[in-house]
Amino acid sequence: MKKACIIGAGFGGLALAIRLQAAGIETTLVEAREQVGGRAGVWQREGFTFDAGPTVITDPNSLRDLWTLTGHDIADDIELMPVMPFYRLNWTDGVTFDYSNDDVALRREITRVAPQDIGGYEEFLRYAEGVYQEGYVRLGDEAFLDFSSMVKAAPALARYQAWRSVYSMVSHFVKDEHLRQALSFHTLLVGGNPMTTSAIYALIHKLEKDGGVWWARGGTNKLAQAMARQFERIGGILRLGDKVAAIHTIGDHVSEVECQSGWRGRFDAVASNGDIMHSYRDLLAGTARGQDMAKKLARKRFTPSVFVVHFGLEGTWPGIPHHSVLFGPGYKGLLEDIFEHGVLPRDFSIYLHHPSVTDPAMAPPGKSTFYALVPVANLGKLPVDWKDVGPLLERRVLAEVSRRLIPDLEDRLVTSFHYAPSDFETDFSAWKGNAFSLEPLLTQSAWFRGHNRDDKLKNFYLVGAGTHPGAGIPGVVASARATARLMVEDLK
Repeated sequence: MKKACIIGAGFGGLALAIRLQAAGIETTLVEAREQVGGRAGVWQREGFTFDAGPTVITDPNSLRDLWTLTGHDIADDIELMPVMPFYRLNWTDGVTFDYSNDDVALRREITRVAPQDIGGYEEFLRYAEGVYQEGYVRLGDEAFLDFSSMVKAAPALARYQAWRSVYSMVSHFVKDEHLRQALSFHTLLVGGNPMTTSAIYALIHKLEKDGGVWWARGGTNKLAQAMARQFERIGGILRLGDKVAAIHTIGDHVSEVECQSGWRGRFDAVASNGDIMHSYRDLLAGTARGQDMAKKLARKRFTPSVFVVHFGLEGTWPGIPHHSVLFGPGYKGLLEDIFEHGVLPRDFSIYLHHPSVTDPAMAPPGKSTFYALVPVANLGKLPVDWKDVGPLLERRVLAEVSRRLIPDLEDRLVTSFHYAPSDFETDFSAWKGNAFSLEPLLTQSAWFRGHNRDDKLKNFYLVGAGTHPGAGIPGVVASARATARLMVEDLK
């Protein structure tokens, strides 16, 4: 039996591990931390369960497939709960918008906020359906190993004007600024600037419309734990709490994985679900390929980071939905501050996560769990000391949530803590503390992104946010399909 090792038990690594083990390849999954899930970690504090994120689960069928491969049922390990509305959007001028895939309700919201744009929305929906078929169904799990594969995809990309930004394309169809933001903000959830991210990412609207938005009972980390159980159930080997120190090579092949504990294993193939820069610069530091790729990656644009405030409150808020976006007074200027200028903006937009409204067990009885996420520049653009800045920004974020939604928040506060870009760098070896790997620009997509199989090291592979199609649970699970296909074929 051929042997494979996967480094990193995030969603991409877990999905790849299940697929390889199901295909009859003896697979070992090595994770530096004591828990699976990667960025989807979890904390327990004073009876509250705080999920690190991601919090939005879409395309549930791509997850169910990981169980049906071996005749099992995802429902045996995890319950996926529908979330409705998907998001409540709130602007400083008092306008609100409930975003969902309920056609009647969504059109009612559009008619209420921007009646002149209902026809334009219909046109946008047809556009989103087209890019979904081309960009996700047809190309989502394609392994772009050479430039010719990019050339083949070019006509479709040109037909849907992929060179334009999501915001630009949305603006072509609708004129109301609230609706433009409502239909373009999704790219922020995968680290992209709506003003520069390719219009292909409009497919997210169709992805959510067809598949819905879901929550895993007990938290997103419970989904990662369920995937780990499925992997071990079918014979996979899970090694937790042992950070990989190096990947060794012989000629143009990787041969061995060495951990900091001193454990070493020889494998026929190795895949990394770790940060792409860390994979090449650090794990392959002793190779010419690792050094060369690190230099190339250093010239690329990595996504911003995020600053997250986790907090638990006395009381319950049935009127605050599971997901909210509190837009600030600016949109374009805020995005420029984050993506280009690298400054902490005076006013910010907040993604507010309120899981206990869907899943009350996330908090003690009579209490509520929240997190407030603010996009911020990565450490390369914003090299501040987060030990000093973090507590100040935490207070500002909580004050804004209080001003906009919960006036007596301070009196009800039971516990709070924050997670900053420096934590991404420390915990995940994330280059410059990025939160979503390479920025999803057209010039960093498909063939221009990390390749699922390395060009020089013939049995070294990548999976996860640094490869095509990119970040987000559907993206990394799709990358696992592409990488698994290559590895199974190569290891025959």
